Amino acid sequence: MSHSVGQVARIARITVRTLHHYDEIGLLTPSERTHAGYRRYTDDDLTRLQQILLYRELGFPLDEIAVILDAPHTDELTHLRRQHELLTRKAEHLHEVIAAVERTIQARQAGIALTPEERFEIFGHFRPEDHEAEVERRWGHTPQYEQSRRRVASYTKADWLRLKAETEAINDDFAAACKAGLPADGPHAMDLAERHRGHMNRWFYDCDHDLHACIGDLYVEDSRFTEVMDAVHPGLAAYLREAFRANARRAAAP
Repeated sequence: MSHSVGQVARIARITVRTLHHYDEIGLLTPSERTHAGYRRYTDDDLTRLQQILLYRELGFPLDEIAVILDAPHTDELTHLRRQHELLTRKAEHLHEVIAAVERTIQARQAGIALTPEERFEIFGHFRPEDHEAEVERRWGHTPQYEQSRRRVASYTKADWLRLKAETEAINDDFAAACKAGLPADGPHAMDLAERHRGHMNRWFYDCDHDLHACIGDLYVEDSRFTEVMDAVHPGLAAYLREAFRANARRAAAP
């Protein structure tokens, strides 16, 4: 059984012009011709066309495809196995690209307008966008959530680096106070707590003393926060909570 050029074009979803071009360059010459000189393609021709189109999908130029297909001691199964391997690699690469695009979408939705390189430089392996769904579920109804989203959406790399440096400086000063044995409800620790509250006000959202005390509770009640804080200095999470509470009491005192 043989097929006309139009039939092959429809089967392969390519143009008749493409088939004529393949014939002209000797890449795919139909095995049969009618008495009137019209091209007729056999099943073997269709098999070769399939190989051509698969290699084209993989990005091979036509001249290389001709060399590959005409190499001695290669059969259809050999080509299929090779194409399967190449397509698998391509699929893995595309999966990585898709994942990168999805992470970028999540970052934009979270209001982080940074390149992947900048996010890595600032946040390291921590990816804020991974926690956006939880943050929105827990605090999405609050005005502080919307205020924070609006603010961080405008931050540049320089802004994030300043924010990061300020955060680390505050944590280091808290760790030094904790290590020195200064009481969490003492003047120095409370002043550090007020400095931290000002940091929250400046960079994220309006943070009154009651809300700040709740943040301190979160540092102890959520093991993820506790782990981060205690990595700076053992017991720092609990120290922060007490300092935040003490500072709130001081602010509320007549």
